[in-house]
Amino acid sequence: MANVLVLSLVFPPDNVSTAHIMGNLASDLKRAGHNVSVITTTPHYNIDADAERRQPLRRTMFPLFRRSEFEGVPVLHVVMPRKEKSILRRLTSWSAFHVLSTIAAIMIRPRPDVIICPSPPLTIGVSAWLIALIRRARFVYNVQEIYPDIAISLGALRSKTLIAMARLLEQFVYRRSAAVTVIAPRMEQRLLERGVPQSKLLVIPNFVDTSDLEPLSKDNEFSREHGLVDKFVVNYSGNIGPAQGLETLVRAAELLRDDDRVHFVITGDGTLFEAMRNQIRDLNLTNVTILGYQPFARMSAIYASADVCIVPQAAATGSDAVPSKVYRIMACARAVLAVTEPGSDLASLVDVAQCGVSARPDAAEELAKLLASAASDRERWMAMGQCGFEYVRARYTREIITAQYERVVQRLARP
Repeated sequence: MANVLVLSLVFPPDNVSTAHIMGNLASDLKRAGHNVSVITTTPHYNIDADAERRQPLRRTMFPLFRRSEFEGVPVLHVVMPRKEKSILRRLTSWSAFHVLSTIAAIMIRPRPDVIICPSPPLTIGVSAWLIALIRRARFVYNVQEIYPDIAISLGALRSKTLIAMARLLEQFVYRRSAAVTVIAPRMEQRLLERGVPQSKLLVIPNFVDTSDLEPLSKDNEFSREHGLVDKFVVNYSGNIGPAQGLETLVRAAELLRDDDRVHFVITGDGTLFEAMRNQIRDLNLTNVTILGYQPFARMSAIYASADVCIVPQAAATGSDAVPSKVYRIMACARAVLAVTEPGSDLASLVDVAQCGVSARPDAAEELAKLLASAASDRERWMAMGQCGFEYVRARYTREIITAQYERVVQRLARP
C-alpha cells in the first residue's frame, strides 16, 4: 500500500464541495489500506460550526499551523483568513499557504509516494511538483476547473502578459504531473488539444455521498419555516459569485413577480452576496427569499423543499467545469434546470440522465418561460427528479468514484 498526501486548498471542516470530495477521498483511501495524510488550510470558505465541533482544530507549537483528525486521517492546517473579496489579498493568502504547505510537506513523515492536489488554484500544481521532486514522489493533478480559462472568460484575468504567464504555468504543471484527472469528457478534450498526452489523462467525475444526502418530503422543517410547502419553489444553493451568472436568475424572478405560484429561494454566500441581496431589495422582489450560508446538515431538507433546482454557469464557462452540486441535487431526487451553454458537459449530463432541462446563460426570458411552464406541470418535473436519483445512484456515488482514484494511487505507487 502507498503513503498518500492530499494537498488541497480546502478540506473539512470547511463546508464547500471540493472540501467534501477531498475529505471523502482521503477517508476512503485510508479505508482501502493506504497511509493517508492531508495538508490544507483552516476553514475560510464556508464556516460550519457543527462540522468544527465534530472536527476540532488544535493549536501546535507553530503559530501558523493547526492540527485535526478527519475520520482517522491526520490533517495539518495552515492558518488562512476568511475568503477575501480583494483579489490581491486572496493571492497573498494563497502564496503564504503555498510556501508553508510546501515546507510542511517536505518535512512530513512518512515520505509520500503519491500526492493528490486539486485545482484551483493552478499554482498548487507547482507546490506538488516541488514536493514530489524533493521527496521522490509522483503527483496527481486533479482539474476541478480549467485555469486560467475560467478566469479569462469571467474577465478576472485580462493582461496579455499575465495570461501568457498563466498559460506557461499551466503547461508546466501538466508536463510535470504523473497523471491529470478531469471531471468531464469535454474538459479532457480541451486538455488533449493543449498537448496533454492521452496516457496521462483520466476522466474521473465528482461524486456524491448518498449517505449524507437523500430524498425527503417537501413538507419538512425548512419548508415550513419559510412558508414554502404550498408553493412551486425554485432553489439555488451554493456560491454567489461571478462564475455562477446569477443575474439571469434574478431577472427571471423579476419577470415572474406577478406569478403567485412561483417562489425563488437562494441560499449561500460569496463575493456577490451583498450586491444580490441589495438588488432583490431594491427591486422589491417579494417572490424571492435570499438566505445566507446554511449548514450542510440542512441541505437534504433545502433541496427537498424545492420543485426545481438551478445549476448555473456564467456565459463562456461551460467547458471549464461541472458544478458538483448537480450530483447533490440528483441524490435528493429533485429536477435540475441547468443554465449553461448548449453542448457543455453539464448540459450533456442533464440530457443523458433525463433529470431536467437546460437553458442558455443570459436568457432570462427563456428561463422565466421554462419555470412558468414547470409550475403547471409539477408531475413531469418530479419524474425527472426521480430519473436523476436513479442515474446518480448507479454511476456517481462515493464508493464508485473513489475506487477509481484508488486504482490510480496503486498504479503510481509502484516503483
